[in-house]
Amino acid sequence: MPIVVNSNASATSASFNLSRANDSLRTSLERLSSGKRINNAADDAGGLAVASKLNSKINRTTAILQNTQNGLSYLQVQDSSLQTAGKIVDRMSELRVMAQDITKNSSDIENYSKEFVELQSQLNQVSKEKFNGISLFASSNATAAGTLTAGTGSYNDGTAVPKSYNTYGRTLLTHDSGDSAAGSVSINVVNFQFMLSVGTIDSGAGATNIDLGNINGANTGTGITGGFISDITDVAVSQFTSIIERIADMRAENGAEQNRVLNTMDLLQSNLTNIEAAHGRIMDTDIALESTRFARHNVLVQASAAMTAQANQLTNVALQLLG
Repeated sequence: MPIVVNSNASATSASFNLSRANDSLRTSLERLSSGKRINNAADDAGGLAVASKLNSKINRTTAILQNTQNGLSYLQVQDSSLQTAGKIVDRMSELRVMAQDITKNSSDIENYSKEFVELQSQLNQVSKEKFNGISLFASSNATAAGTLTAGTGSYNDGTAVPKSYNTYGRTLLTHDSGDSAAGSVSINVVNFQFMLSVGTIDSGAGATNIDLGNINGANTGTGITGGFISDITDVAVSQFTSIIERIADMRAENGAEQNRVLNTMDLLQSNLTNIEAAHGRIMDTDIALESTRFARHNVLVQASAAMTAQANQLTNVALQLLG
């Protein structure tokens, strides 16, 4: 190879090698400092596209999981209210049985009726309970407004003919696609009026379709004062036991829905864990591997810099010849 002054191919090649080694070192530093294998689209265009979709799914699944947890809280608060209603009706039935005592006079029975009316008022208050402003209960003529879905249910009270009644519910979406067909749970908005339905009381004509607590504000007729049944003896013990059975039925449905929501949460948490793992396999840097690369690139940068300096001195031979 001739000795020249105007060009230095060795120095140029060493400079290019230094540049490439320096770029690789910077890439390793970026990956180690960020913890990510892909820091820009040029690192892995296809991997970045897949990771972006997975990250979006992670965010949606997290939001759905939070919604499902709120749905479980809704059901738990609803069950607490149903438990209270059960205790109240149980106390009513106890008062009704005590009123049958042959040693009780009309004044004693009137005292039982006073507590009976107060308990009805408390049932009316329970029926208006809400969770974050969302009603826990409905009445038989509730309108299907907003997210409230109306339907018809069947209740078997042990007789040959099941009773039909109006049902209401809200749909809890449990899939990140937002499609109810892909995953949803129907949350029952308990028909409090049907649950506390007495039917006909013994006070006379007109007092029909009565419910304890005057839930719909429609209780009228003989024996009704201010929407409440004024005489405890107008309601038979069997009517109280029927209401208690319906409360138990509603609580059983509530418990079934809670169990389903809990299983849904387990599935969502499992999916979220696996999706995050898949996202990490694409995006996260392998610290052990990248540390090894960093050490190699660091040595190459130092070696390239030294060789570039040496290559730049090669033309000095031509100057010595001229001297």
